[in-house]
Amino acid sequence: MTNVRITPWQNGEPAPTGLVEGIHARRPGGKLIGIDRVLLKSVPLATGWNDLLGRVRSEFELPLEYRELIMCRVAVLNRAEFEWNVHQPAYLAAGGTQAKCQALREEGIASLFDEAEATLLNVTDQSTREIEVDAVLIETLKGMFGERQTVEAVATVAAYNMVSRFLVALAI
Repeated sequence: MTNVRITPWQNGEPAPTGLVEGIHARRPGGKLIGIDRVLLKSVPLATGWNDLLGRVRSEFELPLEYRELIMCRVAVLNRAEFEWNVHQPAYLAAGGTQAKCQALREEGIASLFDEAEATLLNVTDQSTREIEVDAVLIETLKGMFGERQTVEAVATVAAYNMVSRFLVALAI
């Protein structure tokens, strides 16, 4: 984090104890990472961010492997290496493969993704690059996952676009 454009929050600086503990609890190994320390410069932002992303990461019905697939693809599309470095191992741990990780970094959808993964990646690409997502593609997603998981898939794309834009803008 040597080129970060905001001085990261440091241990001992003012912050609500419950908030810092909540962020620690959400992180694997309980360790604050770069984005956490920048978010803590704004308590309201860090509070809302931790709650929203905590729910996306742990409470959605959409399977974790699919959520991590989306997160990794968003990181690639938005050139957010910090995000990739956090979510690529999580994707592997959730059931992704190294070959699929490599394919995520390439243009087009590789044949090694099944129909559900390819549909999720198409939604991710359209939403991230074009903002608008084709209605037929959303209907296809609904047919595969139902309305709740479709909402969760689109929300995952949106949430991690927010994450990547924050990371890239502040050079985290």
